[in-house]
Amino acid sequence: MTDAPLADEPASFEVTDSTVVYEGAVWDVRRDTIAYGDSSMVREYIDHTGAVAVYAEDDEGRVLVIQQYRHPVRVRDWELPAGLLDMEGEDHLTAAKRELGEEADLEADEWEPLVRYNTSSGGSDEFLQVYRARGVRATSSAFEREAEEADIVKRWVPRSDLVAAILDGRLHNSGLIVAVLAAEAADAAEARARR
Repeated sequence: MTDAPLADEPASFEVTDSTVVYEGAVWDVRRDTIAYGDSSMVREYIDHTGAVAVYAEDDEGRVLVIQQYRHPVRVRDWELPAGLLDMEGEDHLTAAKRELGEEADLEADEWEPLVRYNTSSGGSDEFLQVYRARGVRATSSAFEREAEEADIVKRWVPRSDLVAAILDGRLHNSGLIVAVLAAEAADAAEARARR
């Protein structure tokens, strides 16, 4: 047993075959054959572009959440402004700023990485980078939205209400849950460090 800090360990095994078995409108399904130990195994997973989300706070410490329809789960869920890394050459922070503008008609003065996590390590190679945005204000013009983004509902909510809703099982969006609890933990750690 070691006293090293707990961390995921990078590992790589030879991929002997890799095929896109379904090419989708947003992402693909890939089938890999991997040499593992003395044999091989086949794994299928969502081959994802990656994504960003924005944990935006106003001057009162409230968090911006948006509600939109999510077809796979048949729910209008509450979530953070978020989007795919699907623009060639766009870095994560630029994508996060773009998504905040596109989904909430907002921009921010201060940006910092909050948390990065894999959304489903057994079924997708997607990593979601969440940024914390402060100094938030309205953009000079509204973005033209379509499809499930056309009827987005925006709400500013105290973080304590979000924590309570998460722990009560009323909110289920993984990006929202991870970001809210990460911000709660980060602020608690910062408060302890100041004592």
